[in-house]
Amino acid sequence: MNGRLTGVMQSALLLASVVMTLASCATSTELNAQWVNPQAGSRLPVKSVMVMGINRDSTARRIYEDAMVTQLAARGVKAVQSYKTLPGDGPAEQQAIQSTLSSVGADAVLISRTVSVSNEVRVSPGLVAGPPWGFGWPGFYGYYHGFWSAAYAIPPSVYTVQNVLVDTRLFEVKDYTLLWSGSSTTVPTGSMQGTIEQFATTITAALTRDKVI
Repeated sequence: MNGRLTGVMQSALLLASVVMTLASCATSTELNAQWVNPQAGSRLPVKSVMVMGINRDSTARRIYEDAMVTQLAARGVKAVQSYKTLPGDGPAEQQAIQSTLSSVGADAVLISRTVSVSNEVRVSPGLVAGPPWGFGWPGFYGYYHGFWSAAYAIPPSVYTVQNVLVDTRLFEVKDYTLLWSGSSTTVPTGSMQGTIEQFATTITAALTRDKVI
């Protein structure tokens, strides 16, 4: 009986280790700072937005703009991707941007750019655990089996994560007044799609809380 219980506890510890590892690799986006223009007044909330991603990687730009448009639409905001009409390999001319904004009927532009990418070394603590001494057996054998159970260990692990600092801003189209800005840090997963979608969810949630959209 004691052997079976010890095996169960060891399996539970192993599962806990796996969960800890997965959690350490999960995508997370945190807002470092956010600001709403106190003079925005009746300009907020915006109802129609063109989303612009500043990224020379056209795939990343498209994934970002698609994800943000999806999140905005889910909150009742009319949104359109800029990549459908503006070039993806560099900055567009001002006249082209103004023409596009006019054609899609946007009253605001949401623009995001990566400011920096840094690496951070993290350490997850190891575990040495088992049932209390004497568990299941009296006297000497209790200590004997308890020591063996406690000898089951999960060593510490050292891993590196990226911190991606992103600047996001919302401008009114009429006179390009800055309405909202936010600085955020994202710890990405191995999936670009999942990372960007999670980022878009966090940013649109912040825009909603601030009553910008």
